Amino acid sequence: MAHPRPAVRVTLDGLDITSKVMPRLVSLTLTDCRENESDQLDLTISDHDGRLEIPPRGAEITLAIGWQSTPLAGFPPGFPAGVIDKGKYIVDEVEHSGAPDVLVVHARASNLLHEYRELKERSWHKTTVGKIVEAIAAEHGLTARVAAGIGSRPIDHADQTNESNANFLRRLGKQFDAVATVKAGVLLFLPASEARAASGRDLPALHIVRRDGDGHRYHTADRDSYTGVRAFWHDPKQAKRRSVVAGVSGNAKRLRTTYASEKDALYAARSEWQRIRRGIFSFEYTLAYGRADIAPQTPVTVSGLKPQIDATDWLVYRVRHSLSKTGFTTALELETKQEEADEGDQGSDVLAGD
Repeated sequence: MAHPRPAVRVTLDGLDITSKVMPRLVSLTLTDCRENESDQLDLTISDHDGRLEIPPRGAEITLAIGWQSTPLAGFPPGFPAGVIDKGKYIVDEVEHSGAPDVLVVHARASNLLHEYRELKERSWHKTTVGKIVEAIAAEHGLTARVAAGIGSRPIDHADQTNESNANFLRRLGKQFDAVATVKAGVLLFLPASEARAASGRDLPALHIVRRDGDGHRYHTADRDSYTGVRAFWHDPKQAKRRSVVAGVSGNAKRLRTTYASEKDALYAARSEWQRIRRGIFSFEYTLAYGRADIAPQTPVTVSGLKPQIDATDWLVYRVRHSLSKTGFTTALELETKQEEADEGDQGSDVLAGD
């Protein structure tokens, strides 16, 4: 019986170098996360005859991976055929070592704009999340895509002090349990639990059965047994610091930031509580046959493992595609897909020192 073979297409500064790279390929690893700073391509290539040229820093690599032909027997229904475009990456680190001589190239997603990381000093007043994201996107010639439920949320005051736009948006995203990232020329600001691609389309659910994988790891932790999250805010009328709680106040985690309003504090408390609950259970699964079509935020269901695993709705937050002489595999890291966290004791306006 014929077996499908992995397929790769690689270009360097627009020149197709697939035929030169593949016979020498030792390993290829592509890591794709919700947060754009984690998107990285790592190539290890044999230079046994000394004929390889070292690519310059700043060179652009494009990558497509998948399978050479229509999947054959043993593949689940809906398995993708052909290669899938995985985007552009900029070379930022190169190693050459030996013997035997090998060239190692590290490249990061080309959407990481240099200007996006420049430090800025400014404040935002009486605005909304959507307007902030749109303003920053416009500064970099990007298109903003903000989830409607988050974009309309008010921001009374926020300081961007000696902080890049990238870091400021990540911090703002943490306050609202959202993903702030740049992909394909789009500045995304979407709920961390939302199964949606950069294009805005809903990501199709993936169902995994036991025979699909080479290995798995399920883990549960009590996360310090927190019962909720307490966030503080400044009450200008009484010149006091007060607090709100998402969840239950018993053993609530305390956030360090003091927010400008009760609303901002509540958003932050609820977002952190949701992150804690989402991280109580984690699941790792390595697919025996690589799936280049799987992206972060893909919803996943499982069958054929333990009841607790099968009964959980999962969400992919990191994907690692690996290709070597042993084959093409995809490793998934997943967390629980939580609905919006309860507001809990949001009305308990407690002094910070209690």
